[in-house]
Amino acid sequence: MATTGDFRKGMVIELNGSYVQVVDFLHVKPGKGAAFVRSRLKDVLTGKVVDRTWRAGEKVTEVRLERRVYEYLYRTDNEFIVMDPRTFEQIGLSVELVGDAARYLVENCDVEVLFHGDTPIIVEPPDFVELTVTETDPGLRGDTASGGSKPATLETGLVVSVPLFIREGEKIRVDTRTDSYIERVKS
Repeated sequence: MATTGDFRKGMVIELNGSYVQVVDFLHVKPGKGAAFVRSRLKDVLTGKVVDRTWRAGEKVTEVRLERRVYEYLYRTDNEFIVMDPRTFEQIGLSVELVGDAARYLVENCDVEVLFHGDTPIIVEPPDFVELTVTETDPGLRGDTASGGSKPATLETGLVVSVPLFIREGEKIRVDTRTDSYIERVKS
């Protein structure tokens, strides 16, 4: 058993018979009255996000998940096929289960799959991915005094804001936690 004082982002708890992941939380100690914890929770199966307020120190049931690293191979119409690099066993993950992580997946990249028993529950992309720019406007010469940026569409369909010097065909590193440009990757 854990308490609300143990909350951390990404923690999975059991709530009303379903598994929810802590997306965000805030401990509040008002000047008058008891302390409490505000939390934003995401149902790992349905993706529904709810806000919930807890009493400080309230007990919750933490769900222990096993992290396994898989290599993403390819996508079919309704599944993402991944392979265990140790056993070469391939499994299919539904499009709904992969969810937003699909925006960062390119063939042969590693993904973390969290399992509860033998059931995959959550798919997490790596923190940083290298993607190729497929479409962006050319930067205007001399327009760098403002430190401007422009939108760029990447090979997975993700759109991020990049500096003006980035051109189509270049590889860039993207932070998957914030959907932000990090750096240009040297070839």
